Amino acid sequence: MPEQSTFPPQQPVRRTHQVSALFTHGRLVTIPRKQARLEQLLVHLAETLFERDRSYTEQEVNEALLTVHEDCSALRRHLVVAGLLVRPRDGSSYRRGR
Repeated sequence: MPEQSTFPPQQPVRRTHQVSALFTHGRLVTIPRKQARLEQLLVHLAETLFERDRSYTEQEVNEALLTVHEDCSALRRHLVVAGLLVRPRDGSSYRRGR
């Protein structure tokens, strides 16, 4: 019987490693277009930039997002659409969602 070579099981690539590839010197290089990659980025941003159970003004959200990318409005919009930041209809405040 021929000897079969066995490969070690693949270790799952950690999300933080995948997301870190999008950054250079702490700045987001580009906003991903692929939905899965964008979702990974948005979850990372929500978890690292925004505390649970805290309310943020739009200016505070923008300032936090500007620390990683100049297009804070696009990132804010993506976070809201993904349900990672929630706001009332009047847009007066933001909170971390799911």
